[in-house]
Amino acid sequence: MTWTIFKGMFRKTAITLTRYAFNTGSQIVTFYIVFCLIFFGARALGGAVDMGETLEGILVGYFVWMLAIMAYSDLSWHVANEAQMGTLEQMYLSPAGFHWVNAAYLLSNLIINLIILSILLALMILTTGQRVVLDLVSIVPLLLLTVAPAYGIGMIMGGMALIYKRVQSSFQILQFVFIAFISVPIGRYPLVRFLPLAQGNYLLRQVMIGGARLWELTGSDLLVVMGVAAVYLGLGILIFRRCERVTRSRGLLGQY
Repeated sequence: MTWTIFKGMFRKTAITLTRYAFNTGSQIVTFYIVFCLIFFGARALGGAVDMGETLEGILVGYFVWMLAIMAYSDLSWHVANEAQMGTLEQMYLSPAGFHWVNAAYLLSNLIINLIILSILLALMILTTGQRVVLDLVSIVPLLLLTVAPAYGIGMIMGGMALIYKRVQSSFQILQFVFIAFISVPIGRYPLVRFLPLAQGNYLLRQVMIGGARLWELTGSDLLVVMGVAAVYLGLGILIFRRCERVTRSRGLLGQY
């Protein structure tokens, strides 16, 4: 049943993207234009200073930022849309249960988001001429650990969406917060590594810019990124379940 649910959700997401191809293409073009503005703006400000490492860091950081935005917004958008269409209660009454349906939805979206961002990354590399190491064996596990806290925050927002239905206005604030997590230098402010995205982005830069392999990274750094992923993801699950209980006790599942 789990595989059937995943196939159904993946097919639904893929059909939605292809059926509304103009919207999908516009999204990719918008991401690309924003990146060009940031990248070439930073290079212009650099002047004669050699900013090669910084510019490559912008490329990696922007990739992580986009994936994080997609990750945390998936669940809250999903809950809000299902509530608006009046199908949220039906999902909870399904034989598989809402949690399995939701997990299949998030996994299918993650795969499709990675495909879209891979296309965007190729465009960014071709446009800027910056070289990055694409060692998938090292990059994929780090990417999953990096975006796990974003999913935890998304679950918190999804729980809020169960109760309050509309929480989209907070997305813009979180986007800027994520930029701060990625931009603050860990070497200067070591405690930042315990915030979402920060440590994962730091390690991804070592792999994609420095050419390090996953097993060559410091053990303590890997423990931090795994611990941050587990804490924020676990916190998100706990708060989401708490919001579920509140929603059920107030009879809000069938209301919008």
